Amino acid sequence: MIGNILLRSAGFRFAVIYAALLVASAFGLAFFLWWSTAGLLDRQTEAAIQTDAESLWEHWLEDGMRGLVATIEDRVAQNIDDDAIYLLVDPQGRRVAGNLERWPTAVAEAGQVFELQLQRAGMRSMARVQRFDVPNGYHLLIGRDIQLRLQLRALLKNALLWAVTVVAVMAAIGGLVVRNLFRRALHSVSVTAAAIAAGDLAQRVRHSGRGDEFDQLADVINDMLDRISRLMDGVKQVSNAIAHDLRTPITRARTRLEDALLHAATREELQAAIERATADLDDIVRVFQALMRISEIEAGSRRSSFERIDLAPLLRGVEDMYGVVAEEREIALAVEVPNQLNAYGDAALIQQAVANLVDNAIKFSPSAATVRLSAVVGPTGIEIVVTDQGPGIPKADVGKATERFFRGESARSTPGAGLGLSLVQAVAQLHGGALRLEDGTPGLRAVLFLPQADDAT
Repeated sequence: MIGNILLRSAGFRFAVIYAALLVASAFGLAFFLWWSTAGLLDRQTEAAIQTDAESLWEHWLEDGMRGLVATIEDRVAQNIDDDAIYLLVDPQGRRVAGNLERWPTAVAEAGQVFELQLQRAGMRSMARVQRFDVPNGYHLLIGRDIQLRLQLRALLKNALLWAVTVVAVMAAIGGLVVRNLFRRALHSVSVTAAAIAAGDLAQRVRHSGRGDEFDQLADVINDMLDRISRLMDGVKQVSNAIAHDLRTPITRARTRLEDALLHAATREELQAAIERATADLDDIVRVFQALMRISEIEAGSRRSSFERIDLAPLLRGVEDMYGVVAEEREIALAVEVPNQLNAYGDAALIQQAVANLVDNAIKFSPSAATVRLSAVVGPTGIEIVVTDQGPGIPKADVGKATERFFRGESARSTPGAGLGLSLVQAVAQLHGGALRLEDGTPGLRAVLFLPQADDAT
């Protein structure tokens, strides 16, 4: 049970991985040290035996058996460290020269290295020896006393074992430290997540102040929580706005139907009341259709209909649609559009966005004013500009103007649901552009920026 709990703990797994890597590194280092020291000693011994054998063979070739015996006796006498082992025996196994009394029975084959105990000068010691056959039935034994080297190897072995043991203990302690650091670093995230799950959306992940990866994670999580909080506030505001804006037409429609039911004396009066109620309900339907259209645009589902388009005819179409409306309100609609404006996107959405801007400009402009629709190709893309001479938008409300159902003080008395600029901004973002609302002094200057065809694709 406890093992399963520990295995499910990410901190425990990180600690085990850390300890395993540390112990594996220690074992690797110990193996390298062993190979480079104890192995080097063995290789040096074998190399010394081979060098001695080659040198003695050369003396035998030059001076025969007498020269070989003299060389062996000379080397035994000059061996200050007393670690060299030589023994030359005749075909009957009798000693001819060297510092051993008799031939070791274990050394039976030539060319093979033997490690065995030998009796020398009344003492037993370990030696590494090799047999060489000499012509005429003689046999030569060459070796080195390795007793001190074995002691050094044992000392090195014990030191490495102790070092690995200490590293293993330190790895276990380090693993626990890593686990605690990991748990401490994620503790704030866990506490914040638990608080948010309990309904406290104001909680945020605390920073350690070190600016490390955990602080970066805290920034990302806090940004996400801020966005969620803003979205929740937006949902509440939209819900309140829908309830507020739809309550009046619904109540008005219900009142008209009740009044017609109680007081309509003729069929014509009843039909007129029903038509007025239907018009109020149509306004409600249009609000929901606009909301659904904005959601559809923000979801990006309309990108499948993107294609290369020329915006110039679309903008002139907006002039045709609103020219009569502007004329009825004694407003001049001036349009300045190049012959060609290449873009990439949804033609219907862009035309609707521009139509919303022109509709707002006409709606808020006084009589005898001028509404201008222009489009230019700049170094960064296409700018569609709609300016009016109305009251404009106060600086305090510019940031809220594109929120759904937001209506400033100057728009309270005009028809609409406060969704026009929200739709324009959604269309701009869908096409990789932006909507800027600037002071027209007087009036409002709305700039719809769209990338050119090459940039957008």
